[in-house]
Amino acid sequence: MLNKFLFLFFISFTLLAESYYDFQNDEDEKRFFNLIKEIRCPKCTSGSLASSNAPVSEDLKKIIAEMIEDNKSNEDIKSYISDRFGKETLYDTPIEPKTYALWYSPFIFLLVCLMIFFFRKKA
Repeated sequence: MLNKFLFLFFISFTLLAESYYDFQNDEDEKRFFNLIKEIRCPKCTSGSLASSNAPVSEDLKKIIAEMIEDNKSNEDIKSYISDRFGKETLYDTPIEPKTYALWYSPFIFLLVCLMIFFFRKKA
């Protein structure tokens, strides 16, 4: 009796479950889930929108879903998010004068280490 009750209990949740975001096709749904993985939550320390349940991230997910329904491109959506919350909300930081140190410092550090390794004096 208990097994039947548990079975019906879990099946009812499955049958009554409805998608929170309605999309016209599977392509839009895939786009949505890819975008929320690529955008950081403005409130969380390093989590994406996909992994966050903060109120601001839930609002951003709704905005992204609406923008997808309005046929906005991924670049339009990302530029809206970065304009509103800053460029650090995007995982793929653009190469610009403000971010040169971020992009080029690993290569400079590696070059300096290699120079020290090859040109050191042998005792």
